[in-house]
Amino acid sequence: MPNKKNIAEVADLTKKVEASSAIYLADYAGLSGNDQVELRSQITQAGGELKITKNRLLALALKSKHAELSPEMVQALKGPNATLFAGDDAIAPLKALVEFAKENGAKKPEIKAGILGTEALTLDKVKYLASLPGKDQLIAKLLGTLANPARNLVGVLTAPTRNLVYALNAISKK
Repeated sequence: MPNKKNIAEVADLTKKVEASSAIYLADYAGLSGNDQVELRSQITQAGGELKITKNRLLALALKSKHAELSPEMVQALKGPNATLFAGDDAIAPLKALVEFAKENGAKKPEIKAGILGTEALTLDKVKYLASLPGKDQLIAKLLGTLANPARNLVGVLTAPTRNLVYALNAISKK
């Protein structure tokens, strides 16, 4: 019979799973307590939450949203795991996790697998997502692309007047 603490933990994890746009599992073994605090802070700033969970309880919470767990996720739910719950932006917290690992020159935390929406992600897919530009960068690129035709049109329409001014200026200097 499950105890009340585990029942409450599964209920809490279920709420987090349902509210998250993405969930990533990472091996955190070998990180010091200070490193874990710093990592949690960076992920929180990026709009996510890092939580150390029991694998069995997390599996129960995941099954509430995902009827069956993928073989990758079942394999990833072994050993010490930190669970990254991403808020609205599914990529920013993941990028914060990857950047933290790069900055510290360590392989920890090491990403194992993930879930984006309802799709199970392999390690390769998670690494690909981490390499994508951030949401703000993509929005800036899109706005730049949308503004270019208008900018070019203004340049074409002002060219005759500008050329006339240059010609008159050259004549006046002569």
